[in-house]
Amino acid sequence: MAKILVVDDDAPLRQTISEWLLADGHEVHAVADPSAAMEALDEHAPDLLITDLNLGQPRTRGFEVLRKARALNPPAEVIVVTAFGSVESAVEAMREGAYDYLKKPFGSPELKGSVQRALAYHHAVAENHFLKKQLKEKYHFNQIVGRSRKMEAVLRIVERVADTDSTVLILGESGTGKELIARALHFNSRRQFAPFVPVNCAALPENLLESELFGHRKGSFTGALTDKVGLFQEANGGSIFLDEIGSMPAALQSRLLRVLQDREVRRVGDNNPVYVNVRVLAATNEPLEDKLKTGRFREDLYYRLNVIPIRLPSLRERPEDIPLLVMHYLRLKTSPRSGQPFQITRRAMAALNGYSWPGNARELENVIERACALSEGDLIRVADLPPAVQDSAPEGSRVPPGGRDETAFIVATGAATSPQSGSMGSGDPDAEPPPPPVATVPLPVGPLREFLREQELRYVNRALAYAGGDKEKAAKLLDVSLATLYRKLAEPGD
Repeated sequence: MAKILVVDDDAPLRQTISEWLLADGHEVHAVADPSAAMEALDEHAPDLLITDLNLGQPRTRGFEVLRKARALNPPAEVIVVTAFGSVESAVEAMREGAYDYLKKPFGSPELKGSVQRALAYHHAVAENHFLKKQLKEKYHFNQIVGRSRKMEAVLRIVERVADTDSTVLILGESGTGKELIARALHFNSRRQFAPFVPVNCAALPENLLESELFGHRKGSFTGALTDKVGLFQEANGGSIFLDEIGSMPAALQSRLLRVLQDREVRRVGDNNPVYVNVRVLAATNEPLEDKLKTGRFREDLYYRLNVIPIRLPSLRERPEDIPLLVMHYLRLKTSPRSGQPFQITRRAMAALNGYSWPGNARELENVIERACALSEGDLIRVADLPPAVQDSAPEGSRVPPGGRDETAFIVATGAATSPQSGSMGSGDPDAEPPPPPVATVPLPVGPLREFLREQELRYVNRALAYAGGDKEKAAKLLDVSLATLYRKLAEPGD
């Protein structure tokens, strides 16, 4: 269940509280004085502290214990109990971060109810903190795969403008990662804890898109049975991502221009504007300049959106990033047959390097997904790739009809080995040497603690998957408390 520290100089009451909590399956540590409480907070990092405020002289010692508990990472929830309760001390304790306040004497139901509510709140806060931390880490700049000069130039711009409120227009072919860049801009800005609202402007008809973006009043049109808040209001305080902005109908372009100019939205059927504090991020996979010439896109809106343009290169323009992307996608996969990470043969990597990738990184990710699904083991071969990719392989790396694929391979971590001998250059004598891009992309060896943390997190995630995402069940499988599980998931990986 949970780890609870009880601090009270009344030995019989301390024993009684401990027995009540132990009966509910909690891990309980009980101490009598502030000094022991301070040591226990450091040693046990409890999820919940139950403490008396009157812990000797000076009286402030009880508040010192409270503050210490709230300063833990993650903070412990605090229930204050005292026989000298007053409105003033209750208010002071709450201001210092206490979750609840109980006056002695109290019974088991009263205490257990307060404990249950405090722990539920603690777990909700911990999960919320963990999810936000995961989002921030997922979309941190160093998580965007690409070491080519063109991608490094893009990331330098993204990093410089992320924490501004400037409107950004992201340009690039389909599959180049425009939404990934938009999310990186949002989650690395001061708006990171406010909503990020993505909208595909090409996926909705004009009348529905207007209602979705700006909202509507009840009865404003047939089918408007209730008031609806638009996505601009949903994104208030955060960012709205308008994907495929070039597909927006002309009538809505003028309304969007008004929002960008005045920071106000007016719902369909409503005469009263509503102020919104929203950063607009837009993207398009087609040149807006061509639409300007034909009048299909407003020139004034274009210049409002094009404050900071960011052009994402296609995968054809950065072929040196292909091995990095392949390794990145393979690290996310584990063979269901062997339970081992997937690996890829030299010839398969050469085929991937030789393909033109009209669908860019999204197509590459789908190809790796397909290859992992079709692979007979944990080794991806040329035969596991789509025919179009196989046909693009250099002559020396193609497998003749009825022939066999090579045995030497490149593992997902970037090291070249052989499944037979464990060293490069042995195995199939006909195996071609690895293409230069692969050979020049070794990944560094980090500190041992990083490797151990990675293995621990992988094992924890395996337990979570086995438990169907149920964290309490996963904690039981791992034989740890639920709080320990949350702490393990929230620990930094660096």
